[in-house]
Amino acid sequence: YKIYSYDVSPEKLTKKIQQITKYNERKEDLRRRIKILEKSDLENDKKKLEKLKKRDTIGKINFDSVIIADFDENLKSITTSFLYSDVDPKKIKFITLNQWFDESLFKENSTKHIYFPSINKENYNKFRETYFINFKKYPSQIAVISYDILGLIYYISKKNDEKIEKKFFSKNKFSGEVGDFEIKNNIIDYDLNLYQVSKEKFNRVD
Repeated sequence: YKIYSYDVSPEKLTKKIQQITKYNERKEDLRRRIKILEKSDLENDKKKLEKLKKRDTIGKINFDSVIIADFDENLKSITTSFLYSDVDPKKIKFITLNQWFDESLFKENSTKHIYFPSINKENYNKFRETYFINFKKYPSQIAVISYDILGLIYYISKKNDEKIEKKFFSKNKFSGEVGDFEIKNNIIDYDLNLYQVSKEKFNRVD
């Protein structure tokens, strides 16, 4: 695999994506192939020629997936740049960070098949609705983690009179409202599910 940094300004981003996808080489390959077929009188070659004239490039991409560490409009700009570079999102897997079930992903052709890890969608929706009922507004995305941690602390403190710190040392995996999580070396890791955008839905990938 390779790691690329990028500038989100449109011109620089487009050049970077074209470099990654070898767009110019694939476009030149198409031109050469068209010139060869134009010299042929064979009926089969004429049919191939008509198909090639409708394409932007030919040749395969030398990767099958891309992990994009970005969000919102930057993410869409990147996936759209791949689309403009003649990369079919149905053939190349686009994987990104937790998008918190952002439904604007449904509206872009380049993000209609994207994958992302996330907490359990049903439980997350229940948490948001419960929060709204109590506070008349929806919570920030990070609030769900605080919710689970506070629930854990309350549970331990009510269960017995042992110090909370001892419980963390004896057991560091817990089940929260939005999934299982682990506390290790003062870091919280959630066991996330994998979701794919498909037909204007977030489908869990098992």
